[in-house]
Amino acid sequence: MKKFRKVLDGLTTSSPGGTIGSPSCGSAAGTPTAAPTPREIDVQETLVSENFQLCKTVRHGFPYQPTALAFDPVQKILAIGSRSGGVRILGRPGVDCYCQHESGAAVLQLQFLINEGALVTACADDTLHLWNLRQRRPAVLHSLKFNRERITFCHLPFQSKWLYVGTERGNTHIVNIESFILSGYVIMWNKAIELSTKTHPGPVVHLSDSPKDEGKLLIGFESGTIVQWDLRAKKADFRIYYDEAIHSVSWHHEGKQFMCSHSDGSLTLWNLRNTTRPFQVTFPHGKIQKDGRKESCKPILKVEYKTSRSSEPFVIFSGGLSYDKAGRRPTLTIMHGKAITVLEMDYPIVEFMVLCETPYNNEVQEPYAVVVLLEKDLIVVDLTQSNFPVFENPYPMDIHESPVTCTAYFADCPPDIIPILYSIGAKHKKTGYSQKEWPISGGTWTLGSHTYPEIIITGHADGSIKFWDASAITLQMLYKLKTSKVFEKPKPGEGRAAELVEEDPFAVQMVSWCPQSRIFCVVGISAHIILYRFSKYDANTQIVSLEVRLQCESEDVISPSENENNPCFSEQGSHSPQPHHQHPASPGNRTPEGIKDSIPCLKVKDRVVRVPPGYQSELVIQLLWVDGEPPQQITSLDINSAYGLLAFGNCNGVAVVDYLQKTILLCMSTLDLYGAADPYQRLTRSPRRNRQSTSEFCMRGLSNFYSDSKKRIRTSYQSLTELTDNQQSIDMERSKSPTSGHASRRAMLQQLHGVTMYSHDEHHTTASYCWSERESRENSFSRSRSSSVSSIDRDTKEAVTTLQFGESYGRKSDALPTPCLWVGTSLGVVLLIPMSIPTDQEERMEEPVTIGPSGAVLMLKSSVLRFAFLDLVGALIQSPYEVWRDLNAPEDPDRPRRRKLVHFSPSSSQDACGDGHLAVVCSERQAKVFLMPSQSCLFVHNITESSFVLRADVVSVCNSVCLACFCANGHVMTLSLPSLRPLMDVNYLPLTDMRIARTFCFTNGGQALYLSSPTEIQRITYSQEMCDNLQEMLGELFTPIETPEAQNRGFLKGFFGGNAHTFDREELFGEAAAGKASRSLAQHIPGQGGVEGMKVAASGAVGELARARIALDERGQRLGELEERTALMMTSAETFSKHAHELMLKCKDKKWYQF
Repeated sequence: MKKFRKVLDGLTTSSPGGTIGSPSCGSAAGTPTAAPTPREIDVQETLVSENFQLCKTVRHGFPYQPTALAFDPVQKILAIGSRSGGVRILGRPGVDCYCQHESGAAVLQLQFLINEGALVTACADDTLHLWNLRQRRPAVLHSLKFNRERITFCHLPFQSKWLYVGTERGNTHIVNIESFILSGYVIMWNKAIELSTKTHPGPVVHLSDSPKDEGKLLIGFESGTIVQWDLRAKKADFRIYYDEAIHSVSWHHEGKQFMCSHSDGSLTLWNLRNTTRPFQVTFPHGKIQKDGRKESCKPILKVEYKTSRSSEPFVIFSGGLSYDKAGRRPTLTIMHGKAITVLEMDYPIVEFMVLCETPYNNEVQEPYAVVVLLEKDLIVVDLTQSNFPVFENPYPMDIHESPVTCTAYFADCPPDIIPILYSIGAKHKKTGYSQKEWPISGGTWTLGSHTYPEIIITGHADGSIKFWDASAITLQMLYKLKTSKVFEKPKPGEGRAAELVEEDPFAVQMVSWCPQSRIFCVVGISAHIILYRFSKYDANTQIVSLEVRLQCESEDVISPSENENNPCFSEQGSHSPQPHHQHPASPGNRTPEGIKDSIPCLKVKDRVVRVPPGYQSELVIQLLWVDGEPPQQITSLDINSAYGLLAFGNCNGVAVVDYLQKTILLCMSTLDLYGAADPYQRLTRSPRRNRQSTSEFCMRGLSNFYSDSKKRIRTSYQSLTELTDNQQSIDMERSKSPTSGHASRRAMLQQLHGVTMYSHDEHHTTASYCWSERESRENSFSRSRSSSVSSIDRDTKEAVTTLQFGESYGRKSDALPTPCLWVGTSLGVVLLIPMSIPTDQEERMEEPVTIGPSGAVLMLKSSVLRFAFLDLVGALIQSPYEVWRDLNAPEDPDRPRRRKLVHFSPSSSQDACGDGHLAVVCSERQAKVFLMPSQSCLFVHNITESSFVLRADVVSVCNSVCLACFCANGHVMTLSLPSLRPLMDVNYLPLTDMRIARTFCFTNGGQALYLSSPTEIQRITYSQEMCDNLQEMLGELFTPIETPEAQNRGFLKGFFGGNAHTFDREELFGEAAAGKASRSLAQHIPGQGGVEGMKVAASGAVGELARARIALDERGQRLGELEERTALMMTSAETFSKHAHELMLKCKDKKWYQF
């Protein structure tokens, strides 16, 4: 073990697994900037780059924008395809697999190879793929790309290796599933229809083999033409020409009749004995009008005709409602005998599928359930009960019940918290579900050995909070909390909230949770904070409300009349090197009811309310309007249960609240916090650009703004709910440009944090971000940045971006740690605010907490994101907390309820007391490690120059700690602590949109998550250990099951029922009989196939190169050691050579017999 004393600047060490003595220099861990430290820093770092690998683990939620559905009736697994090329395969709870087509093309159709452990997907780029499901991470075995024709429909008969493929031209091709090669056998459209037909029949919309004879193929064309093709004779048995377009066809199991659904809302039943006209025509929802004509109906998009031994056949279809019933919800109709049941759905029906007992199409089907795939939900209806109840869905398909606006991830929680939350949440579950077991029960899954309690918290646009059990890579709803119940309901179109955010005034912007004390804080979009305590008992409570004025005082403002037509910020002043000439506001710009002042956005219930067990609101803090200015969004929050304090900040300043005494301790602007220690030379001017931009276009949290005739703000969650965030994508693309990088960064941060933020490392002015219209937005990114005036000279508004309570040293002279509040700002400044908190419980509830003036001021590049504290041996110091106690529990005279605090001293692992600690500070571009209380910077690392960090957390991995960062360019990085050596740098996401930026979060154990779509949560790991154990944790999709035997066919039935069992497809479609297909028609692409090919590596070659580059730093010392050994060997070799030469000279004249 080596020990280094930091005496000379530039003294470096970066040995993996060695001792960290002094700061490293160069790109690995920048140069030191401080004077010699008073003591030796002795840290044994154990993390190396081999401990890290990035890979996806599991995806939760409902597949976004689903397009296709398939079910394996033997394996009992379900597959759902999506518009983005994803495939979700679901079995029993725990069996949940996500696959992604590399092309990203929409999935048109899915076909299981029943009981074979394989799946065929047909995509919108006219490619067929064969997936191997006999491994935990499915892989593509083969692909077949059609070049000249577009795929419209596929059909794979049970126990057949020949796939029928219908195309847009009306042709039918046949593909060998084993080799994925096209057969020479083709059914051309002009052969299928009569030669006398003058019009093209349209694309193929249906293919199916006759249950009576597998040698007969039924082909349905979009125009209404139906052909039964004799595969052996290569001719049509019959042709049906119907006036209405066909959407789907379904056979009766005996093969003597089939049913079609049409575009006019009709169902036609055809008998093979007479195909000249339909045997029956019905309009299930078309009533006879007074004039004797039928109502016009919507198309019936799909029909399924299923038989049952014990009852009448089922006819199940979607659509077909009459047009005149406006506002009717999408429906699924179940016709069973004379009974017609119409099931109304909450969302449009994408696809449905009837689940039957048998995989054979020529047996009585015995339907038992219907899987209905909606645009935003998955429903399974029980057909075995007359009232058709739905099954309770065991998958977390309702994450998006209200749009997700924020996430939090907690790994290694206290083990008792999950059962408690579940027991309380279970009391509020819905009833009326089917009593039968969930029918999608395939696959196997066992609880892995590497599991620990994990909880995911999601905040939603309607103000609800959901707690999820995320242990063992599963997801299960635990508990739901509605924050809107704290407030009175705002009347639509009226009141203060309506003027600010007409929709979703309770939307959750941020959450803070202490699992040990079970205290929970919610930040809402209406500039409010709600503090909750957990109780297992119901209670009658009066909600305490605190109102805070946290607004910059404006000396004077610009009249909106100067920029009437521009809803953006003032243009002329923003590029001028000199300060604005400002004028007082004219009185004609007031709102009709006068200027609003000292009123909150929402009204808290002022009566005693009955609250159920669970999280119960104790305190509501609201920011107030000031002189007609709405409160700015809250950008940072921290709560400490041991101190009993809550701190929050926005772009105006910071406030500290004592939630035990329900008092406001501090409410101060950011500038006032500096006092005489302000590191910047600021111009004296108003922090506001003009009246219009601030009074009408504040409340920027999750909202996208647009101007209308009334210029009222409405909240839109486009960036959270659209498929592609086009504008954000444009912004991020432009961020790569050297001339507009800062502008794009600012635009993204304005949406991310809801405030205008500035960083002191931006030395050029940029155009202000305009929220009103797309054209203005795009123009604002292309304007000149020629001015050399620093942005800080133009705008003195400095946002508080992060807060952290902890035991630290507020000043250099402090000998012992005291409670402190660390404040980080958007200018890269770190302020320390020391506090004095009474220790005795009685004194704590009566004596005031005193907050001293600001102590230390530290500096970083760009906006500060995260604080963390390490002791002097490199271990993470946890924040002190209060052990949970139930305030509503019955009083026990023998055991009075007292506060039990748990403190983690910075010197708890040191021999001596008061030796200090390390403070890790990460900003958008830089990370630094400071030694406290000397405030000397030990290590500095510039994380990125071309982009900026969106999320940073200090997390524990492999019994050590590291700094994990997620950048706006999609890179995921980890740095060692305290030396800030790069350990991993992976280009994980090619482009980051606002949804991912808002919801990405790291947690302990090498895990992270983000919202990959508006309805799905993607979990990833950056730990090599978890990647290695992932195979064990995932479920098995395929389980060996014997295929059910076909029912015995009677002698007469077999004799008169045709020769279906003598049909040999190989004989017809094989190369020997049909020849080879044209090479230009389709191209075979071999897949990766194996487990190794499908294993998600560290994002391909880019990730591997990044890892190799990082590994060079670690290998440097090893190469140095190798060089030393090589020199020793060379010296030894020279000595040996010298002795050998001397021996040779000595012996060269001797004869052989002289030896």
